[in-house]
Amino acid sequence: MSQRLRVGMVGYKFMGKAHSNAYRSLPMFFPSAPLQPEMAVICGRNEKGVQEAANQFGWSESVTDWRELVQRDDIDLIDINAPSDAHKEIALEAARQGKHLFCEKPLALSLADSREMLQAAEDAGVAHMVGFNYRFSPAVQLAKELVQSGRLGKIYHFRAFFLQDWIMDPSFPLVWRLQKEVAGSGSHGDLGAHLIDLARFLVGEFQEVIGMSETFIKERPLASEMTGLSAKGSSNADAPKGEVTVDDATLFLARFAGGALGSFEATRFAAGHRSTNSFEINGSLGSVRFDFERMNELEVYFTKDEEDVQGFRRVLATDPAHKYAEAWWPAGHTIGFEHTFTHEMLELVTAISAGRQPSPSFHDGVACQAVLEAVERSVTERRWVSLDEM
Repeated sequence: MSQRLRVGMVGYKFMGKAHSNAYRSLPMFFPSAPLQPEMAVICGRNEKGVQEAANQFGWSESVTDWRELVQRDDIDLIDINAPSDAHKEIALEAARQGKHLFCEKPLALSLADSREMLQAAEDAGVAHMVGFNYRFSPAVQLAKELVQSGRLGKIYHFRAFFLQDWIMDPSFPLVWRLQKEVAGSGSHGDLGAHLIDLARFLVGEFQEVIGMSETFIKERPLASEMTGLSAKGSSNADAPKGEVTVDDATLFLARFAGGALGSFEATRFAAGHRSTNSFEINGSLGSVRFDFERMNELEVYFTKDEEDVQGFRRVLATDPAHKYAEAWWPAGHTIGFEHTFTHEMLELVTAISAGRQPSPSFHDGVACQAVLEAVERSVTERRWVSLDEM
């Protein structure tokens, strides 16, 4: 019988629901996982809200003080999915208390803070993982295998974009994701971080970057209520407003250490795009294309195909040959966004049981933060910035 991993989670909204679902699904679909999560305690600042979340999601207990939570002897893992400005303080104290760590991205508000979190986790000798869930799509795992095995040859290009449109309305309230002191950055850190991690996972390390960014709407009505990516505020033209202190869109170019070129776009102002997370990789022997809105598919092209049948083929990554797929449904029966988190938690518990670090770890969170800040420096100084500078 698998041993239990007692989880204390800080945060209970968008990511809190996603993580809770993953913990509940893991024993059903991956019964042989070496550790099975026990949803022990959920934590949030609003007593009524966190208690309702505990009842809805299936947590045994709810508390409102994360300091109390991380000091408890009956907790093995602290899952941090609170707003970004809370990540560092919680992680540092949890590490001091000897707890394993799972933290949503971006790891911290700054590269310096992320390095401090990594050092604390390493000093404590605990497992540490950062939440880049898109790595765990079977189709992305297939793309990784095609690159790593050499079937795409020498990689020349990685191009990616993450497009949303949920804040295009100027009357949409000033939510925490639009405040630098809470979120760190806007579309760049929220959406671009995922693209950066996918690029590192699939192609390798960044060498240098050059970018530009824009904030299209400088002020917004103050929010009276926030839930996930939705919010309420006054539509009155005279309602008090606050300054938007993050980017609405950031674009940048990159050179990779392996010689490939990259282009990246992250925006919340792409009308018609609810959440288009897409990349294409071009190599000397072939290419792959992926779009998370069709997350079960990977488009694959090989130059060695006969000329009369050359072209991108649609591979449905739901067969047992594809990573994670065998645990779910018969071939052709697709999976969704929530399943990537279950795969993420499988990696976490497997790594803890084996005494190794999960992948992606805080090392990957720090590396991503370095690229984010290199782009920000490039935007400010209007020049190419080498990752060696960071």
